[in-house]
Amino acid sequence: MKTVTFQVLDGIDKGRVFRDMAIPVTIGREEGNLLRLNDERVSRYHAKVQLEDGDVILTDLDSTNGTRVNGQPVQIRRLRPGDQIIIGRSTLMFGTTEEIANYQAAQRASQGGAPLNIPDGKTHLGELPDDAGFAVNLDGAPLPPNWNASDTDRPPLPQKLNAAQSARLAEVFDFLHRGISQAMETIEATDDRQQIKMSFGEWQTLQAVQKFLAQYSREIAEPTES
Repeated sequence: MKTVTFQVLDGIDKGRVFRDMAIPVTIGREEGNLLRLNDERVSRYHAKVQLEDGDVILTDLDSTNGTRVNGQPVQIRRLRPGDQIIIGRSTLMFGTTEEIANYQAAQRASQGGAPLNIPDGKTHLGELPDDAGFAVNLDGAPLPPNWNASDTDRPPLPQKLNAAQSARLAEVFDFLHRGISQAMETIEATDDRQQIKMSFGEWQTLQAVQKFLAQYSREIAEPTES
């Protein structure tokens, strides 16, 4: 049985993962949807995901506010791992981390790039070429060879924070998340998914987030006495 996974990147439900849902899947804010979003701008039954001839198809169910895939308004669209779907104020990413990495590796191989080693049919984004990732350099500090987006390699959060520390950390994350989300709102992907279109303002927003991350890293490494 074919299953699909959606990760919520933005919206009230951000951080949630709707994992391994059996197709067909309806998306909406009403009870009865397998993928239910707490979003007032999402229609009661907003969209449907189904399998047709081996392809995963997303169909907008005549929703009030429409559906966008990779920044483009759609009525019906074939989904591929890594696609971003905007429904109401919520942004979803289609596929698991492994599915997205495998798809990117296959795309690179089909375009003449050297195939990647994919043990057991799985790979990590960190195994992609160096130019596929990014890193923040603090005054010439050594950079890791790759940035790995695998859930299993994600550094753990600090434990045993008190309530005030937890609230402050959540506030920092929310601040940075809002900046990234704002920059991502109007980014569009080309039909062949080889490039994205980003305005200079969006690029500046991402640079600002990178700058704030660098500043936070410096403040953690070199705390000032208060």
